[in-house]
Amino acid sequence: MTKVSVLNYGIGNLKSVVRALEHVGADLTIITDAAEVRAADRLVLPGVGAFSHCTGRLRELGLWDALSDYVAGERPFLGICVGMQLMMQASEEFGLHEGLGLVQGRVARLPDELGQKIPMVGWKTTTPCAPSALLPQGENPSFYFVHSFAATGVPPESVLATYRYGASDIVAAVGTGTKFGTQFHPEKSGRAGLALLERFVAL
Repeated sequence: MTKVSVLNYGIGNLKSVVRALEHVGADLTIITDAAEVRAADRLVLPGVGAFSHCTGRLRELGLWDALSDYVAGERPFLGICVGMQLMMQASEEFGLHEGLGLVQGRVARLPDELGQKIPMVGWKTTTPCAPSALLPQGENPSFYFVHSFAATGVPPESVLATYRYGASDIVAAVGTGTKFGTQFHPEKSGRAGLALLERFVAL
């Protein structure tokens, strides 16, 4: 079985993520300290709520530098929801806050689209963009989203999928090398979400 570490920093949909990864056959470990982050074979970073709350918690627990070191390497990484947003250079949510800088771009509030609610809660059909090991071309799976902020200014080669929000295309997934992020919650997205997690475990 493939060893997968899920970082528990007190923020995130931990139980659902753990159950979903176990369902697809991952040899799972829940980790909580910097040494475990640096030693992980592959790492999953869940997150919910505000970007600054997540970065603050990671720094408070002494995990930020270890996480930065991990994503600078070659081992697989998956950020979920705010975990994906943390991959960006910065976020404008409640002020300007620094991200991991793994992917070029900034997190900004969803555009004010006529008839569209914020936060965006529910299922959206996605469109694959750049080729990806997680989201095969030729398929348009639907995933479950809950968010008010989204990645903007991401280079096309790093955008793995988008979804339509009114007249706007919103970044649904990003990737660079073996590092991936999903704005949606694969652990809450039924078969499509489980298939994505299974492909991550099999990388």
